[in-house]
Amino acid sequence: MGLGNPGREYERTRHNAGFRAIDLLAEKLGCKIDKAKFQGLYGQVNYNGGKLFLLKPQTFMNLSGRSVLQLSAYYSIPPERIIALFDDISLPPGRLRIRAEGSAGGHNGIKSIIAEVGSQEFPRVKIGVGAKPNPEFDLAAWVLSTFSAKEEKDLRFALENAADAALAIIDRGVPEAANRYNGSHP
Repeated sequence: MGLGNPGREYERTRHNAGFRAIDLLAEKLGCKIDKAKFQGLYGQVNYNGGKLFLLKPQTFMNLSGRSVLQLSAYYSIPPERIIALFDDISLPPGRLRIRAEGSAGGHNGIKSIIAEVGSQEFPRVKIGVGAKPNPEFDLAAWVLSTFSAKEEKDLRFALENAADAALAIIDRGVPEAANRYNGSHP
């Protein structure tokens, strides 16, 4: 699943990196994310002999777990087979970090998913969106801001890699995907 906020005004913000990555993945797979159910928009595609669901929760970031829980419960998907693609302010634009599990790390969307599915043991692809310009800068204002032209170029590299990394997790597992994509940069 890709995390973000619904609505045109949020499309190009830092917080919507997950939505943008899942859209690229859908494009690569020829999948439309256009079914409205599970408090989200989702699509389904056959991938390597199995069903792959692509989800964009429409609950707004802080309640993303509700949508994830509904889809995963309906299709009996265990947490370890849920892959989260989302923004990370601790990484510069263009960088990725892949993890097999972990805490929310202050990310409210991930916090919601952990609370709803009852586990933090799900793979994640963290997409660098850059740190706040200074410690006093309001975090909400930062993640809802847009990218500079240079950042946008770097982000595009990361979004492409995030889509590929999600498939690498499915195909070859988290360790191999992490070895390949962690630290890569434009």
